[in-house]
Amino acid sequence: MPNPVSGEVTELLHQWRAGEPGAFDSLLPLVYGEMRRIARSARRNERPGHTLQTTALVHEAFLRLVGQERARIEDRNHFLSLAACAMRRVLVDHERRRRAGKRGGELEPVPLADVAVAIAFDVSPDLLDLNDALDRLALISERQAHLVELRYFGGLSIEEACAVLDVSHATLERDWSAARLWLRRQLSGAGATG
Repeated sequence: MPNPVSGEVTELLHQWRAGEPGAFDSLLPLVYGEMRRIARSARRNERPGHTLQTTALVHEAFLRLVGQERARIEDRNHFLSLAACAMRRVLVDHERRRRAGKRGGELEPVPLADVAVAIAFDVSPDLLDLNDALDRLALISERQAHLVELRYFGGLSIEEACAVLDVSHATLERDWSAARLWLRRQLSGAGATG
């Protein structure tokens, strides 16, 4: 189901990219709610006691997106896809800084909460291990890695991911099953050799 403000977001993205004054200020209120939804979903997968709050995650991801010197963001779906990717990077960077911090950089497992789109691991994966596995999956199938990013970090449904990736529902269902299986194997150690 198309979002009624989708056309307005797309138009403002084109205006912003063209350098029109005020386009950015008009864009933020239209995408802020969606970005908060994505951030809440991404944070749901984090370890208990995670210190990065939803609002901070939204703001950091938004700053990264707009700091791309008028990146070629084509439409609302493309923007939301990039937002999920930016939030993944913010969370991974935050975790790396935490581990390198005052506790001597010790490595602790990062339990990821069970959510509706959980990948169904035998044990909760470490965020950095999951990030590395997604990077390896992207070398095999960029679309599958992006789908996991959209669903797991962005909280998008299969239907929403279909719109973002412009792929049929059946294809994404197959991709989702294959990606989950591949990630389970990688993160259980069966295929973690790289």
